[in-house]
Amino acid sequence: MANVCPIPSDSYKVGFIGAGKMAESIARGVVKSGILPANRIRTAHSGSARRTAFESIGVTVFENNNQVVEDSDVIIFSLKPQVVKNVVSQASDLGSSQKDLLVSVAAGLKLKDLQEWAGQGRFIRVMPNTPSAVGEAATVFTLGEKATAEDGELISKLFGAIGKVWKADEKLFDAVTGLSGSGPAYVFLAIEALADGGVAAGLPRELALGLASQTVLGAASMVTGMAKHPGQLKDDVASPGGTTIAGIHELEKSGFRGILMNAVVGAAKRSRELSQN
Repeated sequence: MANVCPIPSDSYKVGFIGAGKMAESIARGVVKSGILPANRIRTAHSGSARRTAFESIGVTVFENNNQVVEDSDVIIFSLKPQVVKNVVSQASDLGSSQKDLLVSVAAGLKLKDLQEWAGQGRFIRVMPNTPSAVGEAATVFTLGEKATAEDGELISKLFGAIGKVWKADEKLFDAVTGLSGSGPAYVFLAIEALADGGVAAGLPRELALGLASQTVLGAASMVTGMAKHPGQLKDDVASPGGTTIAGIHELEKSGFRGILMNAVVGAAKRSRELSQN
């Protein structure tokens, strides 16, 4: 890897190609955490609302993506999958080279294609999810052919500013999509259903929704913050002959766990189908 130039640890610049909500969430998290000052982040957009959102953080907003490519060491493509090929190819034509670390957060696009379009293998594929908007993302990344361990550490720090980060083989990414990529939607449904149950039991709608969302947040925090298996935490609250075990009995009769497992497997299957098109 002698042709790979290390990214300067104290002066590198990050450029976002695509100035949408995901890019904004990452930029805000990085600046808030102190990992990178705003004056070393750049993007481009012609719309006033998007420009204002980034300028309010202190990010440099250029007129076009050409300027972002020319003035960045780490280039993050935060775009819809269908436009990534053309944009990555254009970035390569503009002079993005082995000195630049290229990063894609576009769903379903494989490293082999990204590397081919870029004409280089120093690419990292990253999959965050929508809770990045509130700094609670679950992010998984995988390294391209010429991306170094140091490159991986840099990406872990950047995306660690918006949640938790794991490294995994790319072959696992369809399953990751089915779980953490699509998973927030399953949880939103669960919160809505819990709130509806509360209303059905007599609670005012606002109170039911507040209790449901806080209960899910609290339960998730217990799983991540305590050295106990979820099954043990469940057993701890399900006392003999009590209300909780009665509720769990109803869930089991309806196949609750199997339904969630099927949702993850189904979404992973669809992800594989889409990535093969």
